Amino acid sequence: MSDSTRDLILVLADSKRLLGMRYAEWILGAPALEAGIACASMAQDEWGHGRLLYALLKEFGDDVEKLEHGREPGEYRNIELLDASPESWPELVIVNALVDTALSVQLDALRDTEHVPLRQRVGKILDEEEFHAAHGAAWLRRIAGATAETKRLVQEAVDRALPALLRWFGPDGDDLRNRFMKRIEPLLTSAGIKASADKPDFSGFDVATRRSHNRGPDAATIKRIRGDKNRAFLMD
Repeated sequence: MSDSTRDLILVLADSKRLLGMRYAEWILGAPALEAGIACASMAQDEWGHGRLLYALLKEFGDDVEKLEHGREPGEYRNIELLDASPESWPELVIVNALVDTALSVQLDALRDTEHVPLRQRVGKILDEEEFHAAHGAAWLRRIAGATAETKRLVQEAVDRALPALLRWFGPDGDDLRNRFMKRIEPLLTSAGIKASADKPDFSGFDVATRRSHNRGPDAATIKRIRGDKNRAFLMD
């Protein structure tokens, strides 16, 4: 078992956990009841995926309990875009449509991995991601097609997210970047949104963590993820 496999599993697990948190934050703030219910469902999926992935790290000698409940912000390896909560519904939709897709592209590339336990879980995770992709695509088209102002908000959110996601695949991730762009370009084009695929800036980028800094998510998010407030009530 290689260190690179362990690093990738942790990157994916942390990203899934943070993505689930970001969806959960919009359960009551979504513009429609159905969208809030969808956020609840997607949050549950992502947290479940995270737990499946964290469990794999036992084989590498990791303390899974500590990984899930004992780390500080700078120890997290999630996609940097998930460090802070989306400030608007259009930003959440872009997280749904692009961040979720980037994770799926990476997972899809692991269908033939030599690490059998990971390979066995990839199919189940990706099956559950089909709904996420459909939800993100539908809302992106809906918002971009509503008014000039909402289209502008979507374009700005894409412009902020895309460079970070293209960098996330790493210096040797050209194939994955191409797969990602091929998957999202038809959606963005159909909504009249431009997508720039400029070469990423890897200054300060760490391959193992797939981050360009180690500040991590904000402290309040980490406390909620760790369950600090109610840990005293956890019973075996």
